[in-house]
Amino acid sequence: MTVFAPDEEVAKTLAAAGWFPGRSVDVTPWLQELEEAGLVAHPAARAFLSQFAGLSVPDRGPGVTVFRAAFSFDPKSALGAEDQFTDWSAELGVSLFPIGELEHCHPLGIDEDGDVYVVSDWIAIYGSWDKALRSLVLGYRAPEIDVSTGE
Repeated sequence: MTVFAPDEEVAKTLAAAGWFPGRSVDVTPWLQELEEAGLVAHPAARAFLSQFAGLSVPDRGPGVTVFRAAFSFDPKSALGAEDQFTDWSAELGVSLFPIGELEHCHPLGIDEDGDVYVVSDWIAIYGSWDKALRSLVLGYRAPEIDVSTGE
């Protein structure tokens, strides 16, 4: 995973939530229950969470393409939604692991390549985790994946 170098607005928002360059936390407490529930954290999930686990951004308001929603990085918020992660992983041919939630109701996941998804009864992709953070902070819509075409 590359070094995260956000633009000024993204850095300011994440810093207000407790992030700082070089942040590294022990992710074991966040992962244990999920792994017991059958979801195994891959290296991309561990790397992302080591920098961002425990952060919560309550900012809401006008965004670039959508209303900016609150989001947090607590993978345990997906407990009870394990089937969504395993089902979408199988459907898309990726390994999705929970990293948090959007607007307190839509789980966020990351695949083994570092792409971030909104995981619900529908699925959308933000793209790379650095692009996802920018999109979440600034209010860009994650494009929904058309599962009939895979796009």
